Amino acid sequence: MIAMLDFATLAIATMFAVTVASGLTWIVLQVALALMQPATARRLASRAEIVHGTAQLARAFATNR
Repeated sequence: MIAMLDFATLAIATMFAVTVASGLTWIVLQVALALMQPATARRLASRAEIVHGTAQLARAFATNR
C-alpha cells in the first residue's frame, strides 16, 4: 500500500514538474519573441542609385525595342 502511495506521489510530482517546465518554456519563448520584434520591424530603405539605375535600364531597353 505504501509503495502504491509512493508511486502515485511520484507520478503527480512528475506531472506537476512537466506542467511547470512547459509554462516556463512558454514564458521564455514569449519574452524572446518580444525582444526580437524590434529587430524584425525595421525596414531597410531602398538605395536611390539602385532605383535610378533600374529606371535608366528600363528606358534603355524600351528604346531598343
